[in-house]
Amino acid sequence: MEQPIWNFEQEPWVDESPDETSINLRAYFDRMPDDKMQQYSADWSDGRVVEWDGNFRDDGALMIACCERDVDVGEYRRVLEQARAYRERVTPAPQTASA
Repeated sequence: MEQPIWNFEQEPWVDESPDETSINLRAYFDRMPDDKMQQYSADWSDGRVVEWDGNFRDDGALMIACCERDVDVGEYRRVLEQARAYRERVTPAPQTASA
């Protein structure tokens, strides 16, 4: 797998004490394709988010490796919004052709 240009997993934490699960959730979003992440809408219902991601268990928790605790859709959405803001900040602006 090619390493993306972003590394949200290593981004400094603000007002949060990370655990293994929160670090792995950031890594999960690092591996999410940008075109998929850009499809997300904060207006979606929780059920729509679960369906869109496709990696939630029947009990409502996200399936990710090496977790100390469950990640519910509320935490997922919060961290996804942080990951999107991070990508917008670190992704180079597209170059425009000059005449």
